[in-house]
Amino acid sequence: MKTNVLKYSVLLLLLAICVGGIYYLNLPNRHKAIVKTQINHKLGLVDNTWNINSTDSSISLITPTFVIDNIYKSMEGPKVMSSFQLDYKKNELVWITSFETKAISTNEIDQLSNDYVCHTNVDFYDGEHYSRWNLNNRIGEQYPRLTSMSNGIEQYAFPEGYGFPVFTNENLFLATQTLNHNIKTEPFSLKHEINIGFKKHNNTMKPLMSKTVFVMLPYNSENPFEGLTENNPNMCLPVETKNHSYTNNNGESLSGHWVVFPGKEMYKYDITHQLQLKDNTTMHHIATHLHPFAETLAFRDKTLDSTLFISKAENYIDKIGLKKVTHFSSKEGIMLYPDHDYELVLTVNNTTKTNQDMMASMFVFLYDKEMDKKLKSYNPAQ
Repeated sequence: MKTNVLKYSVLLLLLAICVGGIYYLNLPNRHKAIVKTQINHKLGLVDNTWNINSTDSSISLITPTFVIDNIYKSMEGPKVMSSFQLDYKKNELVWITSFETKAISTNEIDQLSNDYVCHTNVDFYDGEHYSRWNLNNRIGEQYPRLTSMSNGIEQYAFPEGYGFPVFTNENLFLATQTLNHNIKTEPFSLKHEINIGFKKHNNTMKPLMSKTVFVMLPYNSENPFEGLTENNPNMCLPVETKNHSYTNNNGESLSGHWVVFPGKEMYKYDITHQLQLKDNTTMHHIATHLHPFAETLAFRDKTLDSTLFISKAENYIDKIGLKKVTHFSSKEGIMLYPDHDYELVLTVNNTTKTNQDMMASMFVFLYDKEMDKKLKSYNPAQ
């Protein structure tokens, strides 16, 4: 009896391994990376701890170890996520003013090429954040992304006198992902180090509100991978339909992560509804997220037929990747109006002979007049 039980148990185990193996082999590259990263961390095969250190003006977060064992295009590589606080021991109002992410060796000292940085997202919990200021009408209004650093634009600071106000014990959320467009060798390991700078509260600082705007293109939800047709030349070929897929008010399916074919192309998308402007305000900072083979991403005022800012991407010549992506920062700012229409215009040049993938986003920071009124009456003694 025991022999039969053991035999069937072994058979079930082998069957489970075979089924699991077949399932894994059919996963896309990005999902394989998720599975492998979880196994490496949960089994302790590599360092699975976060090294977090805070000072009075910055916080450093060093990630667990990433194992790079394959070519990982944008949005595909191993990633980690974690909640954090600037300083959980205190309840002080401070101003976030700068961001930096970089790839480092597992010894947590030597800096590596930032070609291994895909993107680093910093989010806030809008329920917790806005309820502290009695701005409950903002909760759930938009995705609470504070900013993103990415390949080609790994560090930046807000213009002097501007920042994002948070409390030191307020919960924030970090997600960072690796990238490897070119290196085909034996597996190697690395980490990411993220540094966020902040200042103590003073009444001269002005608050910024973050808005995420990005290009979305229509696709055929019934046959999503057919791509463009003669009847609809604007139809795109989405990379996948489970992520970065949206539906507009007309019921059309839109993708924010699509395929670009060899050669040059231009894409336009109206972002007026993404900005959700309710009053005249000034724009003071833009951080751009692009994928390789992008050349420019322009922020345009359609009403005035004028270009407000062009982010330029410098691609490597001898390999795939972004060497530099320019950003916008201005103390004076640029006026935006709720009765104007705005758009993003993206130009790409796929210089390879194969299809590549593309995303185009801007993290736009606007003067937050409503928050400024709240801050003027803030009394830390209360």
